[in-house]
Amino acid sequence: MFLNYMRDFFVKKTLNNNLNKFKNEVFTSNVQTIGLLVDESDFQNSEALINELVLQGIAPENIKIVAYKSKFKEKETYSKPTFGKKHINWKGNIEADFLLEFTETKFDLLISYYTIENNILMMVTSESKAKFKVGFSSVDPRLNRLMIDTTLENYKLFIFELFKYLKNIK
Repeated sequence: MFLNYMRDFFVKKTLNNNLNKFKNEVFTSNVQTIGLLVDESDFQNSEALINELVLQGIAPENIKIVAYKSKFKEKETYSKPTFGKKHINWKGNIEADFLLEFTETKFDLLISYYTIENNILMMVTSESKAKFKVGFSSVDPRLNRLMIDTTLENYKLFIFELFKYLKNIK
């Protein structure tokens, strides 16, 4: 219990340090690669979300997804790379190789698909090397360059609004 509190404290401290180092990158190109960070504790329609992205002209092999589960079970097998609190150490560093690879990949677009401010998810978003980050307006505005105000279940509207704004930005 105490160690979980300490881990949360250090993750939050590292997150605040990352958010204060604001990087203002310019988005000028077409979206070719997408990183998708999904909180599957609250949203279970990841495949439908990916299908909506494919309908917008993104190739399925250019979409990389990582899922978060608040109750991660190590003995359970997941259909997509999944992580939990145990994959972030008490210093706020990412320990899972697939998660490190995800954050180091320079995606054209990172979609942070979660509405509740979770320190672990926010940490992964802030550590990402994506050129342009998109998320929900209910999450800290320092994390994402574009925030969309909709509900988690309304993924079709989220993707529609996202690509509508991306076309206007170019």
